[in-house]
Amino acid sequence: MTKRIGILTAGGDSPGLNAAIRGVGKAAQGAYGMQVIGFRDGFRGLVENRSVDLGGSVLSGILTVGGTILGTSRDKPHKMKIAGKTQDMTNLIVENYHRNHLDMLVCLGGGGTQKNALQLKEKGLNVITLPKTIDNDVGMTDVTFGFDTALGIATEAIDRLHSTAHSHHRIIVVEIMGHSSGWLALGSGIAGGADVILLPEIPYSYDAIATAITHRVKHGKNFSIVAVAEGAMEQSQAAARDELITGIREAEANGDKKARKELKGRLKALEAGYVDHTMQLAKRLEEMTGLESRPTILGHLQRGGTPSAGDRLLATRLGTACAEYIENGISGVMVAARGDSTEPVPLEQVAGNKKLVPADHPWITSARQVGVCFGDR
Repeated sequence: MTKRIGILTAGGDSPGLNAAIRGVGKAAQGAYGMQVIGFRDGFRGLVENRSVDLGGSVLSGILTVGGTILGTSRDKPHKMKIAGKTQDMTNLIVENYHRNHLDMLVCLGGGGTQKNALQLKEKGLNVITLPKTIDNDVGMTDVTFGFDTALGIATEAIDRLHSTAHSHHRIIVVEIMGHSSGWLALGSGIAGGADVILLPEIPYSYDAIATAITHRVKHGKNFSIVAVAEGAMEQSQAAARDELITGIREAEANGDKKARKELKGRLKALEAGYVDHTMQLAKRLEEMTGLESRPTILGHLQRGGTPSAGDRLLATRLGTACAEYIENGISGVMVAARGDSTEPVPLEQVAGNKKLVPADHPWITSARQVGVCFGDR
């Protein structure tokens, strides 16, 4: 019998999503004779049963297009707002899966999507995921599609900021996406020649950064580029955050819901108060060094536009491998990039497994050797 698969894109948009949809859809239909439909706006579209046929010419011409033709949302199946109320819509998703006679649901997304897909697998659905995020923080895969494009955009921005920093003898503090992982700030900071790189994985000291910049001034370099991940934290704040996280885990282990709720509230307040940290950092460095300082926040610019050749290739490779896995009856896995090949990794090993930058990663070692300051020494 002809297999029928559904595709959805969830979480934040990312370059390469359309290339991945095309890779899955064209291989599934052309190589294996499957039927393919898409669900609009992530898991919400599956709940509301809003689908579109991905046959015919629908997939033509989308390889180079940014965003996603299916639309996306951050809705979670078990926590979805319906008519102003948060509800568990998992059972309705299961019903719509069967109502559409699906043999497989393909979910394209980041860390949250991997968790949601695992929940659907545990409900008995056949699910496969593809790793998508500009943050490159999904575990168990060499790389995620979207990262290469964002890396190029952030690097180009740093390149352009060099001329204005040099001309006006300024410190330019450029904020790069990355809430809990610093791959994007690290990669673009090295490639763009940043003098200081601040990562969520390495809490920083204002004194260490100011000392590094002052040292540059003494050697005739009256400007500096500081590349900072949006989730980077000053050492005392990072210590307070880590203490709260430890407390939350202990409360969870002890089944103390009241303490867990209180600690999570305090953690949320701490993180909310840190939202303008790039502005605060720029101001503090200006006060400490005497150099004029200007913040620049790249924001969603990093997620938009045409995907790079690397992301088109990766997304196509993962997408066609996904179709092959479906044909071979493999489900409950993420299609991981492994060198020039792919590997199906059980969702249980992926969900909740965030890939952070190790302190001894070769990129960090190389950056330190060329004189980059990470604010920790």
